[in-house]
Amino acid sequence: MSTERELQHSPRVTEDEDHILAHNVDEEPVEANRRLFDGWLLKLVTVLTIAYSSFHLYTLNITPLETWSFRIVHVAGALLLGFMLYAGTRFATAEEGGARHRWTTWMAAVALLPAFYSLYQAFAFYQTLNNGAMRIAPELETWHYGWPLLAATSLGIILSWFHQRERSRFSVPDLVLMVCSLSVAAYLLVVYNTNIRMSTGTPFSPVGISFAAVAGSALILEMTRRVAGMALVIIGLVFVAYVFVGPYLPGFLGYPGLSVKRFFSQVYTDAGILGPTTAVSSTYIILFIIFAAFLQASKVGDYFVNFAFAAAGRSRGGPAKVAIFASGLMGMINGTSAGNVVSTGSLTIPLMKKVGYKKTSAGAVEAAASTGGQIMPPIMGAGAFIMAEITGIPYTEIAIAAVIPAILYFASVYFMVDFEAAKTGMRGMREDELPKLRRLIKQIYLFIPIIILIVALFQGYSVIRAGTLATVSAAVVSWLSPNKMGIRAILRALDLASVMSIQIIVVCAAAGIIVGVISLTGVGARFSVLLLDVAEASQLLALIFAMFISILLGMGMPTTAAYAVAASVVAPGLVQLGIEPLTAHFFVFYFAVVSAITPPVALASYAAAGISGANAMATSVASFRIGIAAFIVPFMFFYNSALLMDAGWFEIARALVTATFGVYLLSGGVLGWFGQVSASWASRIMLIAAALLMIEGGLWTDLTGVGLALVVFIIQKQRRARLATANPA
Repeated sequence: MSTERELQHSPRVTEDEDHILAHNVDEEPVEANRRLFDGWLLKLVTVLTIAYSSFHLYTLNITPLETWSFRIVHVAGALLLGFMLYAGTRFATAEEGGARHRWTTWMAAVALLPAFYSLYQAFAFYQTLNNGAMRIAPELETWHYGWPLLAATSLGIILSWFHQRERSRFSVPDLVLMVCSLSVAAYLLVVYNTNIRMSTGTPFSPVGISFAAVAGSALILEMTRRVAGMALVIIGLVFVAYVFVGPYLPGFLGYPGLSVKRFFSQVYTDAGILGPTTAVSSTYIILFIIFAAFLQASKVGDYFVNFAFAAAGRSRGGPAKVAIFASGLMGMINGTSAGNVVSTGSLTIPLMKKVGYKKTSAGAVEAAASTGGQIMPPIMGAGAFIMAEITGIPYTEIAIAAVIPAILYFASVYFMVDFEAAKTGMRGMREDELPKLRRLIKQIYLFIPIIILIVALFQGYSVIRAGTLATVSAAVVSWLSPNKMGIRAILRALDLASVMSIQIIVVCAAAGIIVGVISLTGVGARFSVLLLDVAEASQLLALIFAMFISILLGMGMPTTAAYAVAASVVAPGLVQLGIEPLTAHFFVFYFAVVSAITPPVALASYAAAGISGANAMATSVASFRIGIAAFIVPFMFFYNSALLMDAGWFEIARALVTATFGVYLLSGGVLGWFGQVSASWASRIMLIAAALLMIEGGLWTDLTGVGLALVVFIIQKQRRARLATANPA
């Protein structure tokens, strides 16, 4: 989501007789450009959002819809709700009279005419084909559907950039875009449910498909700009431009070329927008967002955070350790790093500053911990579902493989936090400042929906059936808690799920455009050849090169899109190097995730800096340092597959123990604290070397790492003794 948020429902820190600290952690923050309707408009939007979530539950569990039709409706519904809820520019203030650029309304009213005309023509085409016609006349598609649709779409998008009204008022330019979204979907539903569908990508494809795809792509990119910023839009436009510029480029980037008609007749099919990313968003992602909304409606997020405070708040630097646990737990029900930061950081960052953390460190800890939520099984954000879709590897196998890497990441962040607390002499929180653990343990049943989800997945249930069972169980379990879910609460959860899903659905659709370019132009295969050429000199160099490309492609993008794009460009090359598909995709996935804390474009760090009041770049550098293990562990997948559970139990256990000790040494080396005393540069270098040897996982490397660690321990023990002698007090 956009990092510019107005936290109108931000978590509150309060203390009652039971010292329950977290309230309203589950409340979804209101983005700066989201409209807040009232009256009949609010009722209309609520009905549409509830209907959208209910449609998915019904079609996924009761009456399936034809695949392409289902995905078209899925994307169109997100666009419809998105243009209704999210403005294309800032709102007008009261000082400005509540409205600016009034001419945009009149021009948009004019643009409604071609928009409605194209929608009418889509229904007319349906009647024509229903009456036995084999095709629609090209001149009808061009002049009575295509050009009116493109004119209305272009004008609506441009006008929406200038149309400024009060936050509670609707936008006529966005009404134009809503009608255009319906027109695109209506035409594609008509054409794709006939034999015409087989002609996509050939000279015989109807020209109307290309017009619909151009307009649909523009609408998706505009909606992406509103909810996820410009990064993905720019990358998407660069890839689309490559389709037509590529034939003139030198070297491995050159390719024979595609015509405008051939490319756009395929980009809105399962080769692009309706491909793997939308397949995942229309099934697994939307279902788990509904699950998350049900958990939020029953205030499970409050419980997670309070439980983390009760468990870890007393230790030194307590709020920072709470941030680690709470962000890991919230990461299971929150699909974005930046969103996770806002959910838990509004509570943990002020408390970290209260016990002595600097503003930069407080924001960095929260950013690093929230980013780790994206690799936390069993849900792992949305990237794991896309990985399962792309690789064909069962989701349960991916979730199991993610366990040790997640442990290593959170262990590393924990050690970093603990060492910094020890180094600066920070205190924990007093017992009278914390929730009562005994009371919270009585509500441990609130974890039941997540336990049911995990058990159902490993019992062999489909992801859809397991997610539905978990969602139903969340409503049932709520009746054991003070936050019982009645009909009103269930409807509110369905409403919330639709709003939460808009961003990730349009992001997946936008990523589908990029994936379509990669598959249709073959640029991914040529990149694989480049990786193979680099690997001839050094496999390690090829992996480093792949790391930089994955991070670069992921910068400024939500996790889902970052992984989807990197998986299409980088992963095939790694597989051709001889790396197992699971290892290759985990390698790419990790670096796509940590792009959220990698300078200079680090969305999670910037969101945390906005809460802490620290410099954004300084926060991103600090979060990069805290999350350093995530930049090293993926390389170890290549050298030690036991880290992904691909070995015998003894090898897996040894890999877990030695790698955990390794990240402990790594944390000490990076932070310069080991053996309860600060470390010299020589000791730090030896600690980092020992850490890398331990994480690698071989017997001799483990023994060498232990030996180096013992040397540093002896040095640090002597250093501590000298300091104690010099400062007896």
